[in-house]
Amino acid sequence: MSVAVGLGLMEFPFAGAADYWRWVDLCEAGGVDSLWQTDRLVSRHPILECMAAMAALAGRTRRLRFGMNVVSLALRDPVLLAKQCATIDVLSEGRLLPAFGIGSPVGPEWQALSIDTRTRGRVTDESLEIITRLWREDSVDFEGKHFRLKGASISPKPVQPDLPMWIGGASEAAIRRTARYGTGWQAGGEIPADAGKVVAGIKKAVAEAGRTIDEDHYGASFPFYFGNAGDGAVKVAMEAYTKRTGRESSRYFAIGDEKVILERIGEYVAVGVEKFILRPVGPDIMGQTRRLIEKVLPAVDSRWPKMAKAS
Repeated sequence: MSVAVGLGLMEFPFAGAADYWRWVDLCEAGGVDSLWQTDRLVSRHPILECMAAMAALAGRTRRLRFGMNVVSLALRDPVLLAKQCATIDVLSEGRLLPAFGIGSPVGPEWQALSIDTRTRGRVTDESLEIITRLWREDSVDFEGKHFRLKGASISPKPVQPDLPMWIGGASEAAIRRTARYGTGWQAGGEIPADAGKVVAGIKKAVAEAGRTIDEDHYGASFPFYFGNAGDGAVKVAMEAYTKRTGRESSRYFAIGDEKVILERIGEYVAVGVEKFILRPVGPDIMGQTRRLIEKVLPAVDSRWPKMAKAS
């Protein structure tokens, strides 16, 4: 068992860079496992570009790991992205956790950039093959429908000999994609029961593909809030989730005290999930994070002590 808790952001809920770095420093000192930035290129609300944020975190932190949750490959050039990931991994001395997906079909980028959403899956699959090969091979030739490479190479390679490749998505195609390319799977808005079905599907597909994924490389994400569900910002967020997904928000959001958050983590652990990205809700991000560090992280370590891996 290797349960680990990271924190994630989509919007930039800070007055400026100084407040953001105070939050990052709190996470670094407080034992948070990792930080995650949602990928969004087009938005009316302030949201950091995820790859630039990863590079900045590499320079600011010394212990924390970090990743993008998840970067939409249909919006990126795979050679540039492979190079960016390798560079950040080198400069952070092996702390990058790359996570890839096809992107939400309701995201604003598709219409704003005039991109056909029907090509997302094929572009993503070609990109995953290109990125994987560029990280490992000295010269890559590739002939696909969307990308063509001849003698492509990047250097330096990632510091991590097998740079993790977390895959997002819950569709049958995402399951197949994870089984073929992934070293881990990261849930989106799935409640525990739904996440468990995807985990089981991936394990079956991985076995059929003759591959393996570590048991502790299945992740979930959910919002948390120390307080009441009726509080303004939380109520709005829960209503927006239900409208967007059709799911009951109370089965996804963990609202209340540390016992509620631990119970929600336990529900995911019971279905095979051991890595978590928790997203603080409300205007007081520092206060919410501090309480998570003080109340939840020690309880997680006590309830699910990490087993030493054989050397």
